Amino acid sequence: MNDPLEGLAFYAVFVFSVTIHEAAHAWAAMKGGDLTAYNGGQVSLDPIPHMKREPFGMVILPILSVAMSGFPIGYASAPFDPIWAARHPRRAAWMALAGPGANLAMTLAAVAAIRIGVAAGEFLPPDSLGFRQVAAAVGDSGSLAAAGAFLLSIFFSMNLLLFVLNMLPVPPLDGSGALPLILPDRWVESYQTLFRQPIVAILGLLAVWNFAGELFRPCFFFAVGMLYPGVGYQ
Repeated sequence: MNDPLEGLAFYAVFVFSVTIHEAAHAWAAMKGGDLTAYNGGQVSLDPIPHMKREPFGMVILPILSVAMSGFPIGYASAPFDPIWAARHPRRAAWMALAGPGANLAMTLAAVAAIRIGVAAGEFLPPDSLGFRQVAAAVGDSGSLAAAGAFLLSIFFSMNLLLFVLNMLPVPPLDGSGALPLILPDRWVESYQTLFRQPIVAILGLLAVWNFAGELFRPCFFFAVGMLYPGVGYQ
């Protein structure tokens, strides 16, 4: 990583976005009757309880990956009672959807902030589009507006990435946990049994690792097209 401040910004946005994601899971579980995450302190926008639960996934691995590649890679989790999930599969499914739903809300918040900046004459669509360049500042590249455009760009992209990947119906991602909402009742128990098999999760992670870029790219361009109607990017 050439720019330490840029690396710090990426890590901060990662921690904030993942904290919102996991806190939403924990809150939805609490509302559904499972207090496991609540008792563990995960119904909170304070990142510390989430870091304490997954210190490697939220601290060590993302910091190392930012230092080596400039991009944070990590993970986190919110605890839940598997007996509660088996008894209330649809409540558990809403819990699974809450995390990516929170990231979608944060993506839309970034869209609103960027549009306000454009309307105020501070931001404009960038000449070239990228994960860290969704908005550009009008005028001096070292200005406060430039810093804001950069932070909003990675906030938009990071939360969109977390939403898209976690909505995939592949164990252990959240989209697979949401499938009981649409499965027939007689299939739910068998599906949950399959979902808990470690080999299924390993195969799912391998598939996502190999195809994440191809899956995210069209979603990214579609979202940017909604942000800037009439502006085309290749």
